[in-house]
Amino acid sequence: MLTHLQIWRALDALAARHNMSPSGLAKLAGLDPTTFNKSKRGAATGKLRWPSTESIAKVLGATGASLEDFVALVTESPTRRSRLVPLIGMAQAGNHGYFDDAGFPAGSGWEEIAFPELADEHCYALEITGDSMLPVYRDGDRIIVAPSGNLRRGDRVVVKTHAGEVMAKQLGRMTAQRIELKSFNPAFEDRAFALSDVGFVHRIIWASQ
Repeated sequence: MLTHLQIWRALDALAARHNMSPSGLAKLAGLDPTTFNKSKRGAATGKLRWPSTESIAKVLGATGASLEDFVALVTESPTRRSRLVPLIGMAQAGNHGYFDDAGFPAGSGWEEIAFPELADEHCYALEITGDSMLPVYRDGDRIIVAPSGNLRRGDRVVVKTHAGEVMAKQLGRMTAQRIELKSFNPAFEDRAFALSDVGFVHRIIWASQ
């Protein structure tokens, strides 16, 4: 059974993941800053107030989280432990030795950061460098990437080519032969590759703000 507490706790957890208060999360989503305040979660009569599906949709769009990510937060135990996630800089990720043939983190050059436990044991983190991913990701932002995540058009993804180029883009069209990627920053061109030229495509499931 879905409870009032679970929904609000998931919104609080999503705000915390982005180093924000619930008010900051609402503002990021283009909502009134008081939308998610604790005072708005219940009436003086004791009647429970639930966030609207529209407000949740706006929050997911603003943070880049998927519905599956939000459902995971809804069902997540409040005492769930954190684990260490491997971290390297985006500029390093194209170098040899950081990923194995399956596209999973490998080697000894990774740092580690603590993050709430994730279902994908191969999750890793990248630190954004430069301005090529503005306005979605800024220099110094960190993104959590899931190698085993299912891919859909519109997902934010990390792509590595066999030539060693690593990029974060929005997934456009993907067929059995070709992948099309949309750039976040309009100053940079969209990209397209033959799938035979691509080492891996991994879904971004979280980003700092």
